[in-house]
Amino acid sequence: MEDPVAPGSGSQPSNGNGNGNGGGKGKQVSPKGREAFRSQRRESEGSVDCPTLEFEYGDADGHAAELSELYSYTENLEFTTNRRCFEEDFKTQVQGREWLELEEDAQKTYVMGLLDRLEVVSRERRLKVARAVLYLAQGTFGECDSEVDVLHWSRYNCFLLYQMGTFSAFLELLHMEIDNSQACSSALRKPAISIADSTELRVLLSVMYLMVENIRLERETDSCAWRTARETFRTELSFSMHNEEPFALLLFSMVTKFCSGLAPHFPIKKVLLLLWKVIMFTLGGFEHLQALKVQKRAELGLPPLAEDSIQVVKSMRAASPPSYTLDLGESQLAPPPPSKLRGRRGSRRQLLTKQDSLDIYNERDLFKTEEPATEEEEESAGDGERNLDGELDLLEQDPLVPPPPSQAPLSAEHVAFPKGLPWAPKVRQKDIEHFLELSRNKFIGFTLGQDTDTLVGLPRPIHESVKTLKQHKYISIADVQIKNEEELEKCPMSLGEEVVPETPCEILYQGMLYSLPQYMIALLKILLAAAPTSKAKTDSINILADVLPEEMPITVLQSMKLGIDVNRHKEIIVKSISALLLLLLKHFKLNHIYQFEYVSQHLVFANCIPLILKFFNQNILSYITAKNSISVLDYPCCTIQDLPELTTESLEAGDNNQFCWRNLFSCINLLRLLNKLTKWKHSRTMMLVVFKSAPILKRALKVKQAMLQLYVLKLLKIQTKYLGRQWRKSNMKTMSAIYQKVRHRMNDDWAYGNGEYSQSS
Repeated sequence: MEDPVAPGSGSQPSNGNGNGNGGGKGKQVSPKGREAFRSQRRESEGSVDCPTLEFEYGDADGHAAELSELYSYTENLEFTTNRRCFEEDFKTQVQGREWLELEEDAQKTYVMGLLDRLEVVSRERRLKVARAVLYLAQGTFGECDSEVDVLHWSRYNCFLLYQMGTFSAFLELLHMEIDNSQACSSALRKPAISIADSTELRVLLSVMYLMVENIRLERETDSCAWRTARETFRTELSFSMHNEEPFALLLFSMVTKFCSGLAPHFPIKKVLLLLWKVIMFTLGGFEHLQALKVQKRAELGLPPLAEDSIQVVKSMRAASPPSYTLDLGESQLAPPPPSKLRGRRGSRRQLLTKQDSLDIYNERDLFKTEEPATEEEEESAGDGERNLDGELDLLEQDPLVPPPPSQAPLSAEHVAFPKGLPWAPKVRQKDIEHFLELSRNKFIGFTLGQDTDTLVGLPRPIHESVKTLKQHKYISIADVQIKNEEELEKCPMSLGEEVVPETPCEILYQGMLYSLPQYMIALLKILLAAAPTSKAKTDSINILADVLPEEMPITVLQSMKLGIDVNRHKEIIVKSISALLLLLLKHFKLNHIYQFEYVSQHLVFANCIPLILKFFNQNILSYITAKNSISVLDYPCCTIQDLPELTTESLEAGDNNQFCWRNLFSCINLLRLLNKLTKWKHSRTMMLVVFKSAPILKRALKVKQAMLQLYVLKLLKIQTKYLGRQWRKSNMKTMSAIYQKVRHRMNDDWAYGNGEYSQSS
């Protein structure tokens, strides 16, 4: 295992010019490393240009796609087993009729009998009854003629099963299986765990997932009884029922138990999918979050939001990606040696003249082709990749953040301003205070602290500036929460104890608080194991227990099918973890800013930032357009028609979609997560700089999708002042895209700040 990169060890942080120690000759890179980097560059150069992707971001994919991702292709044979178990049991109870022919009362009677037969001692008999229930939840596909019918009856049956108390019965069985020490010890003794070791758990979790996903889905045609059942189910999952913890906490405990190695047979993909959907169902998705935010601002007496961020992003158009020399060739040329600048007294005027002509050229063509990469830059990118590998070897270690060296200040330059910016500018209270502090020190020689109203002694332009800043002042919910906490801390006796409403989010946070570090570390460990850039290591956790068959493939065709299944399995895990973490952070931030900060802190401690950067240190365009699916094997298609004989051509064909929805969804979620962790955090922004994230992030701009590009540009914007003047000159296309798409802060010096800070040992 490699050691994490430590400050002062052989690898020095870059100063944005491609060199260590603020100048001089670049670090030596082994020929093997340089060749690997160049081969990666050649591979990316050979890729075709990406067309604009017609992608609509949402809480989840389509209903059928979300159901199909529950099953691996290895499980397809079990559809027939479930049907056989149901038909054998159904024939003993109902003579001469089919399930769809029964009246609703007769169906309820049969379900009650199934639940009674679940309460038997024999595990084998109990599993057969559970499979019969699963067949009902899957839509009794043996009696259906089309995929639409299967999905319709799956939803109908799930509401029926819930109304008869099936979820509570399966929850008891799930507790029994989690505590089944015999199954755990048997799995621990096996040299290789397969899908057969988790049969009971997979059946139970599949039924529960189908019920949550089908009941969660709202439709206008739903009856009043179904709407009432949905709200009752949401309440049951949100709050502690019968002195038990919320259901999400049970699933979190399964995740930590799996990562600790005590239960390697747990079907972790199903656990994560169910956990994500339970959190989404109980706390609400992204649109519900926006509505909660509007409601909370109104309760606190804050002005309404200037725009709906979801709608603004949807209306954005993707920008043309930078040329390849932009993507891998981060022009970070070293400045000329001081000896060449000495003795040239007229050089300053000449430099300014040249710079002015450069600005005019840039105004004519902001999207000019930028300078190609130098050998020093290739070495720099190679160093950044090694830094990430070292950081992720020990996920539990605190990230080490060596600060980059200082740089020379850069004066403001002319920029061609496009019209119609998408976002209204925002100004924080501390921005106004900082502006007035600088102005008072400059013009009257002293400051007035947090007083932003007294403008005596300041010139008229400063008055106008303050007026403009106050017009765009934005007070966030977090600002109000922090102020309330400070007042409570100052006057705890007079203000009394704060009354905290028992919301689903608050109850979940209270339940998670004690073991929250373990939960975050476990999720990131699984994410690391599922990332396509991760290298196989002997000590990494096995996330393939619920996809590997009992007998390994013996033909090339079977091996190809299993390879697609494994890749698809990993993609679904990445999708569920990225969406889960993002939802948790957004809900905790709205509930209370300190809850958000505490969760963020533990994610950073667990090296979430280098993990996400390592995930993006691949050909993202290839990842997003990957075809790791076999449409004829997807649910519900595979239940309706007889499976055709698979050939190499049918396996390689995949679907006809322009891109893979789940992979693009995952990438956007991870970028949003990275933005959440680094926003307004100087030390975490420095991590982006130290790990040389700029070339990694800029490669993602090749994907022509507006939302993904927006969050990449946000991450580039917060570190531009630390990348050096030469980087900004050589990347004017990226700078222009930042200006056009990212929200402006009026006092922000992102485009020309010098980013000075001290070098520590």
